[in-house]
Amino acid sequence: MEQTLVILKPAAIHRHIVGEVISRFEKKGLYITGMKMMQLGEAKLRGHYAHLVDRPFFPDILDSMMATPVIVMCVEGKDAVEVVRLMVGATNSRKALPGTIRGDYSMSGQENIVHASDSVENAKIELARFFESDEILDYQPSDIRFYYAPDEM
Repeated sequence: MEQTLVILKPAAIHRHIVGEVISRFEKKGLYITGMKMMQLGEAKLRGHYAHLVDRPFFPDILDSMMATPVIVMCVEGKDAVEVVRLMVGATNSRKALPGTIRGDYSMSGQENIVHASDSVENAKIELARFFESDEILDYQPSDIRFYYAPDEM
């Protein structure tokens, strides 16, 4: 099974929709193998958003992501990176389709509720940035056979 990082951003915390967002991943058949709440600092955010550090809006990202603690999760399942990306929708929430997390809960490009890894390679890097190896558990739910056919596991 594949793992990916999901961050429930301060917008999700402030708007009290954490449970609803997590529930959508679980109802899909993905499972959480690591989860914690943490306050992000500038150094970690500069590493995480290194590709945006030189952009003029980067200070706004820092302010937004440090407004409250966030919830970071390791989400696991078959093709988890692609499935989660489809579930969260377009980065600019105004362009995200109804039925996606961003399409249903957000109107912003920045305050867009969640971060999700964009590739298997980046998921590994991002998970290592936010979790120690012993914070991601190795288990499968007992009902996994009701989510996947035998040849998909």
